[in-house]
Amino acid sequence: MSIAALPRLRAFAAAARSQARALSSERYDVVVVGGGPGGYVAAIKASQLGLKTACVESRAARQSTLRDAAAPPTRPVATRRSRGTLGGTCLNVGCIPSKALLHSSHLYEEATKHFKDHGIVVNDVKVDLDKMMANKASSVDSLTGGIEFLFKKYKVDYLQGKGTLQGPNSVGVALNDGGAETLDAAHILLATGSEVSPLPPCPVDNAGGRIVDSTGALDLKEIPKTMAVIGGGVIGLEMGSVWRRLGTKVTVIEFLDHIVPGTDKDVGKTFLRLLKKQGMKFKLKTAVQSAEVAEEGVALTHAPAKGGDATTDHFDVVLVATGRRPFTEGLGLENLGIETDKLGRVQVDEHFRTKVPSVFAFGDVIDGPMLAHKAEEEGIACVENIAGFAGHVNYDAIPGVIYTHPELATVGRTEEQLKEANIEYKVGSFPFSANSRARAVGDSEGMVKVLTDAASDKILGVHIIGPNAGEMIAEGVLGMEYGASSEDVARTCHAHPTLSEAMKEACMAASSQPIHF
Repeated sequence: MSIAALPRLRAFAAAARSQARALSSERYDVVVVGGGPGGYVAAIKASQLGLKTACVESRAARQSTLRDAAAPPTRPVATRRSRGTLGGTCLNVGCIPSKALLHSSHLYEEATKHFKDHGIVVNDVKVDLDKMMANKASSVDSLTGGIEFLFKKYKVDYLQGKGTLQGPNSVGVALNDGGAETLDAAHILLATGSEVSPLPPCPVDNAGGRIVDSTGALDLKEIPKTMAVIGGGVIGLEMGSVWRRLGTKVTVIEFLDHIVPGTDKDVGKTFLRLLKKQGMKFKLKTAVQSAEVAEEGVALTHAPAKGGDATTDHFDVVLVATGRRPFTEGLGLENLGIETDKLGRVQVDEHFRTKVPSVFAFGDVIDGPMLAHKAEEEGIACVENIAGFAGHVNYDAIPGVIYTHPELATVGRTEEQLKEANIEYKVGSFPFSANSRARAVGDSEGMVKVLTDAASDKILGVHIIGPNAGEMIAEGVLGMEYGASSEDVARTCHAHPTLSEAMKEACMAASSQPIHF
């Protein structure tokens, strides 16, 4: 059989499968459209609860990964179709690959700058960027393949194609292999995630490698000498940190007068100071006007946000990191009259139900922070409600983490939010410079800050800058989830010497007095 005949054979096979499905009148309890963190978690949970479940994901299998057609997977593949790529933006071009590069670049910076402080002498340390990228790809492959394995384990049907609403109980799937199927479903869950928000003055061309978004910044072919990061949020600061550590001179351009919008301002100022100390430059209160690609790089023109003379600087690479927007294109919302707000987010009630009772939505396509773990919690709660349980999400206890070094992790209210709500509060803080573990390992930048209700001592917010802040924040989240006071945490024995003792001492500072500061 010739290669040219393969598409026709696949289309024929897809049509046959579709016809067989129609003849059997197979109906799913749940069809999830979207295989990102929210979608695949919801699909697995639904199947665990005894609901017949299918998941539709349009993302095609990557052609450049280490595991391809020439190298069969090391574990069973849990798909009834050709292998796709589950995990959404997070696993494929977001959370996971960025953390792989953050870790690799951190190790390089440790070797070149800090090993000597520990009596470790290394010479001629170099970056093998190809190897670093291969390690990133291997991490992605293993995790996305793991989801397919879980689908098989929990008997979730996986269709690799583009899902579209065709009716209150019908999802059409344009299969990536050719052909189409129609799925009959009692409940349809929309979890299609988000996409990069465009910045008109800076048209992204990831293939060109000059003006890139977060996806392009994860796959640069060489280490640029200079880089402009447009946007002082999570993505920009993380990716800027990766390339700065590898030797790039990074300048962050932010329209506002501060970085990381929504973060406690006191903590944000400390974070900004530490990033500057590392060598990252910042142009705050600055608006980007245009970006022109030339053979030698990008001419980036910017001006003061409140008006003034424009300036043009030249960079090897410009990273556009100005946020994300819900991805609902081609989903067929208009077919059922499902409403979206002015930001394109699907309108849902407290049980994630749209105006069509059989259609639900959660994750990045609805209101709230665009976080993988928030989507997962919503997916589980949505499915539990469908199955007759009391699923819920406590939006006051959803953490956020920036995986730079030091890390920044937060949960709950900021001082600014408490003042705006006229809530009387107390502040307890403790610096890592007074923490014995942090001092012993030479990593003592940052602090823990705890905000409590002045009358009840209930913890209202926790903000951490420091090593392993992303892990430490879990104690604050757990405390807030169960209504703990700062005294509760302060009276809980913490192992010594650990970084978590800084949390205990901050809570002591809020409820009485710290011991070591």
